[in-house]
Amino acid sequence: TTPPEMSTVAQSIRCVAPVETLLGEGPLWDPRIGKLLFLDIKGRKIIAFDPQTERTEIRAAPGTVSALGLRASGGYVCAHKDGFAFLELTEDSVRLTPAAAAEGDKPENRFNDGKVDPFGGFWAGTMDERETNANAGSWWRLGRDGRATKIDEGFHVTNGPAFDPLRERVYFTDSARQTVFVARPTEKGFESKKTFLQFGVGDGYPDGMDVDTEGHIWIAFWDGSVVRRFSPAGVLAEEVMVPAPRPTSIALVGDRAYVTSARIGLSEEARQLSPAAGGLFEITLARSLGTAESYYAG
Repeated sequence: TTPPEMSTVAQSIRCVAPVETLLGEGPLWDPRIGKLLFLDIKGRKIIAFDPQTERTEIRAAPGTVSALGLRASGGYVCAHKDGFAFLELTEDSVRLTPAAAAEGDKPENRFNDGKVDPFGGFWAGTMDERETNANAGSWWRLGRDGRATKIDEGFHVTNGPAFDPLRERVYFTDSARQTVFVARPTEKGFESKKTFLQFGVGDGYPDGMDVDTEGHIWIAFWDGSVVRRFSPAGVLAEEVMVPAPRPTSIALVGDRAYVTSARIGLSEEARQLSPAAGGLFEITLARSLGTAESYYAG
């Protein structure tokens, strides 16, 4: 049920890039170029969306790139199948330079979601590619010294994280277990981890997320066709229905919110009912909630 204090921040939603990604993920606003970057993990693509022209540019990714972050020295830090790397995009090339290997002893695993933290490190989570091993996933952090450190383990499907520096919080998710955790981020990882939200049957699976300037956390729900906004106390403040069954992540940019989605695993009937599935959606907000500060790795 909708609580009486439910706000009306979201005004409208539309598909602005019908790119039909298999597994759209990792929306990242790059203020240096004024574009939103996102990924098709399974389709091995890097996509750039220009809000001014509403044009998209699609590049072939060098392997399974699953998460991107801004890099202080230029270009991007990323997570890919085997660990961390640095990524450079030019007009005519995509270059990947390995930075730190991780989980070489788990060939069945791949990296999934990730983000730069307020200390200049880059978080990324792993998971069993087949999703059959419920405890195979871990969270890793690439430090400013170039070393990769495991900071947590025992996850089924890692997603997030989302950082709220004003409240000294980081949120991260085990999507398969429908659990969102909160902890205090540190320069080495985090401490004081506890369950922030627990979902159940019919809620969908909490996936990628972002924190707005008011400290509310926005979460995309796989198999939920919805994005939900929660207060710092965990109270549901808003629901935005997404015209796609599998929204995967969200990035807040000023008075807009961008939601990625996936087509993978959908039946033919579901695809016909949701032709925009796999596209990028833009939510128009009543006020600017996107953080003006961008975090840079390194």
